[in-house]
Amino acid sequence: MSDNPILRLIDIHKSFGGTEVLQGVSLEAVKGEVICLLGPSGAGKSTLLRCINMIEIPDRGLVLLDGVPIGCREKDGRYIRISERALSRQRADIGMVFQSFNLFPHMTVLGNIIDAPIRVRGLGRAEAVDRARVLLDRVGLAGRADAYPRELSGGQQQRIAIARALAMEPKLMLFDEPTSALDPQLTEEVLAVMRDLADSGMTMIVVTHEIGFAREVADRVIVMADGRIIETGSPAQVLDSPADPLTRGFLARRSA
Repeated sequence: MSDNPILRLIDIHKSFGGTEVLQGVSLEAVKGEVICLLGPSGAGKSTLLRCINMIEIPDRGLVLLDGVPIGCREKDGRYIRISERALSRQRADIGMVFQSFNLFPHMTVLGNIIDAPIRVRGLGRAEAVDRARVLLDRVGLAGRADAYPRELSGGQQQRIAIARALAMEPKLMLFDEPTSALDPQLTEEVLAVMRDLADSGMTMIVVTHEIGFAREVADRVIVMADGRIIETGSPAQVLDSPADPLTRGFLARRSA
């Protein structure tokens, strides 16, 4: 794992309808680091992920990937928004896996995986198909290239969603509670793929309620509450000896 930050968030603020959901969040992630974001519902975890890849535009603050601002550029000493086309190119470096899979129902598994690499990366179809087949094997679904999402279990769909994100060869992977809609057996299938990614050195930020997964895989655990970071440290520090009473209360509720 490198010591150089690949991701920097600087004073991120975001409000919806007068409610400040993120209250000045700053953090760094180094290349190869796995960060698990924990905290109660409404803490701002999912909004933070959506601000990283500019699905939600922060009201204030900067997101930098490899030192380059995401969603804006500097001009005459201030930052201005970039075009949607330019933002789409930046987003290609940030893979995101949602709770609800978000596969295209009218496309086969293979079609879902090769679509963005061809349209956004400009990859030739043959190369995109070869990459997709390697990824399908990696997520344990080599025989399902011609299936449609409706023919797959939730766990299989989520593994396809991971393969689709990886097909863009991102610098950073974001996971927004990827197992929240799955039963325990299907959850384990998805977590196994994520463990493999972590072992391979992928930089990952994972919003999760899977405390065991965070303990096993995370290099760092960050706890959020009320739109701010209240605690950060190694899994042992945060999960076994939390300093903040809000963290202790959250973990007590999760273990009850």
